[in-house]
Amino acid sequence: MTKQSIVWALLSLAAATLWAQQAVVTPLISKDLLESPGREVSMITVEYPPGGSDPVHRHNAHALIYVLEGMIVMQVEGGRPVTLTAGQTFYEGPDDVHVVGRNASTTDKARFLVFFVKDKGAPILIPTTTGRHWQDRSG
Repeated sequence: MTKQSIVWALLSLAAATLWAQQAVVTPLISKDLLESPGREVSMITVEYPPGGSDPVHRHNAHALIYVLEGMIVMQVEGGRPVTLTAGQTFYEGPDDVHVVGRNASTTDKARFLVFFVKDKGAPILIPTTTGRHWQDRSG
């Protein structure tokens, strides 16, 4: 097993453990940004089972989300919840706290692609809490 394979296996395990136990996180690729030393791009897929969700977290990265199938609800602290369907996108900035991330359906799975621009070696996900009590009012 190569060093990169071991790192990807550990990242996959850490991401899957940190995200809601129900979510399946699959690392796809990670590459250094040669034009920006110390930075990298990473891509993962996340699959929520029916009713699945994420804990409150942040990324300390630019995160671009593209819904592949199903419907998901996303919300960052200070923003409104947004329900997204296949083909729609969402953005989280480096300072955003992701307070709602869940499957909008209790009967169908949802799957999305996430593309990160981040500091090299920084974790994909950082669990966090907020000073406010947020409620998802989208449904």
